[in-house]
Amino acid sequence: MQFLLMIATGLAAGVLSGMFGVGGGVIIVPVLVLVLGFTQHAANATSLMALLLPVGLLGVLEYFRAGKIGTDNIWFGLLIAAGLFFGALLGAKLATGLSGDMLRKMFAVFLGIVAVRMWLQ
Repeated sequence: MQFLLMIATGLAAGVLSGMFGVGGGVIIVPVLVLVLGFTQHAANATSLMALLLPVGLLGVLEYFRAGKIGTDNIWFGLLIAAGLFFGALLGAKLATGLSGDMLRKMFAVFLGIVAVRMWLQ
């Protein structure tokens, strides 16, 4: 089940990243913390692993060196990356069918929901 949740998280992050041009951390980190119960450190490092291995690699290594994550977080990050790969294409296809005004408003609502959930957590 956790395997499917990681793929779904990556897919959702890819869709929203493709639609709104946001970094996956805006999506992945809140899902890992609020839905999957990750610690903030583990969520941040797992998101880094998922997004861009060459860019996030040094950050992931530091979290690992500091004992804030384990090898399971690295594998979870790779599973999320698989969903991101295909989700970004889908999100971009959806976004191109929307007006700029509608896309901006949808993005604002999305960020507002995330902000409120993070604040109340």
